[in-house]
Amino acid sequence: MAGGKHILGKGKQRVFGTAKVGDRGQIVIPKEARDFFGIEPGDTLLILGKTETGLIVTKPETLNDLATRIFHSVENED
Repeated sequence: MAGGKHILGKGKQRVFGTAKVGDRGQIVIPKEARDFFGIEPGDTLLILGKTETGLIVTKPETLNDLATRIFHSVENED
């Protein structure tokens, strides 16, 4: 993996490489991932985690959109 620059996969699911955790706990999101997901400087990201599966990093509005669809689905079942 030359310089961590490999992008694996096509379409909506990809692996963009690796990121090292710095002394202050910071990571750098690879440029290709930032471009792909439209992440801009100053954006807020939501960090979710579960011991068994690891971390999820996403934009908060993604979770909001999912919650809206779930609530809409539940309303339609009534």
